[in-house]
Amino acid sequence: MQQLGDHPWAVHYGPGVPVQIDIPDEPITAGLARAAQRWPDRVATDFLGATATFAETERAVRRGMGALRDLGVGPGDRVALVLPNCPSHLVAYHAALRLGAVVVELNPTYSVAELEHLLADCGATHALVWHKAVERVLAARAGTALRAVVSVDVSRDLPLRARLLLRLPVRPAREKRDALLGTVPADVPDWHTLTRRAPDDVPTAEVGADDLALLQYTGGTTGTPKAAMITHRNLVANLVHGQAWVGFRNGEETVYGVLPFFHVFGLTLCLNLSGYIGATLVMFPNFEPQTVLAAFKRRPATFMGGVAPMFDRIAAAAEASSKPPSDGLRQVRLAFAGAMPIPTSVVERWERLTGGLLIEGYGMTECAPIALGNPAAPTRRPGTLGVPFPNTEMRVVDLEDATRDVDPDEQGSRRGELLVRGPQVFAGYLNRPEETAQQLLEGGWLRTGDVVEVDATGWVRLVDRVKEMIIVGGFKVYPSAVEDHLRTMPGVADVAIVGMPVAGGGDEVLAALVLEPGAPAPSLDEVRAYAEQRVARYGLPRRVEVVDDLPRSQMGKVLRREVQERFTGE
Repeated sequence: MQQLGDHPWAVHYGPGVPVQIDIPDEPITAGLARAAQRWPDRVATDFLGATATFAETERAVRRGMGALRDLGVGPGDRVALVLPNCPSHLVAYHAALRLGAVVVELNPTYSVAELEHLLADCGATHALVWHKAVERVLAARAGTALRAVVSVDVSRDLPLRARLLLRLPVRPAREKRDALLGTVPADVPDWHTLTRRAPDDVPTAEVGADDLALLQYTGGTTGTPKAAMITHRNLVANLVHGQAWVGFRNGEETVYGVLPFFHVFGLTLCLNLSGYIGATLVMFPNFEPQTVLAAFKRRPATFMGGVAPMFDRIAAAAEASSKPPSDGLRQVRLAFAGAMPIPTSVVERWERLTGGLLIEGYGMTECAPIALGNPAAPTRRPGTLGVPFPNTEMRVVDLEDATRDVDPDEQGSRRGELLVRGPQVFAGYLNRPEETAQQLLEGGWLRTGDVVEVDATGWVRLVDRVKEMIIVGGFKVYPSAVEDHLRTMPGVADVAIVGMPVAGGGDEVLAALVLEPGAPAPSLDEVRAYAEQRVARYGLPRRVEVVDDLPRSQMGKVLRREVQERFTGE
């Protein structure tokens, strides 16, 4: 197999970025433990104004270990975290991993049906659950291996002022809390109560770099959810690569956690990164531009990861504000965009406001998640994927035969499917050897399923997606899953789900419906309400169109691209 030269892309690396880096032989939790020793009094987390130092966070993790140990968590157990961003999420994550358990990150907005399938598939024995999702997890419990479900009241992580603004009792009785926040059955233990009573002297398990750390669900190239097995080495490698790429200053950075931790992008660039480099992590339970702008006045970021619509909406809110936090925004030295292409207009707008760089990267869950990136330097090229990270190789192969490398054209460029290899590449899919073999080729090469064009110097540009997924706010929406459910809606004979590009980057979901004879056209609200039974909120249609028929291939497959083209510009 012919590889794409001998790292020709290294010519594009920023000053001091090496082609090869030694990856420490340690678990992902080692970084936070070191930070607690080196910077005990430095603020580790800021959650809407509630702060904790690294020393306090370390003690919370140790109590979390005690609470999980008392619940029966041990090495190899699967611990599902069904949580939004909050300090409890960080504590539970590190506590579970230090016990030698495997974390399973799940979106807390998933429906009962989605939770039932994923919890059963991963074999989770314990679940720490956002209090508003407890009822859904309990409804999904039958047929799973769950032995314990623990409620996490995120309001308990908030500062007193925020609780008062939300009209939450400082120490709410169960009856008052239930009335305000939703019912949690009396037999479901509370995380904060468990950790307050737990011992803090539980020994850390012996965890190797190649041990399994994370089960992260992804659709891969098929759209069928499957658990990517990600090791401690995979996660550490991505942090070491990122630190060299960006030049993070240990013990000095402030990282904004606007990306959800249950997504591998947010897990790596926010939760894991901050502990590893001793940065203050400013957490946001959900993304609201005004909340982010308020944080810039209180504790400005130096680094922020996000997706295109986030940067666009923050910039728009800052420009519309009568008192924008200009001084705070100007402290952002670097922002990193991923999960979807970012328009050049958004890059220019962000860089004009902040004075820092907004660079684009590329990866996937199976890369934990980053494989390529634009240099963190003025030589970056907005709208492109950049070049491979250190320790990372790439190939460009034929779209019909992934074992055959594409020959360069007269200009030395290659176009085909991108393959990558490196220490961040995952170990395979849980209990799916056939799909693992399709995705991981001989020699450790990962098929990305994306068509790229690579010039003679190794610079990569995305051409098209092999997969027909839709990207909404950085989350993947698989059309077939939404279509299968909407076809059961009364009056609907057929449906096609496509992504329509929106300003600022990303897509919105459009449902093209074919109705049964005589059936009334449903409203957008009606379609969304029906879809919400089995579809996560980010996957709900934002637009509904009624059509007489759907374009199909000779084999009867709906041609989604033609549906998309029909409504583009309308």
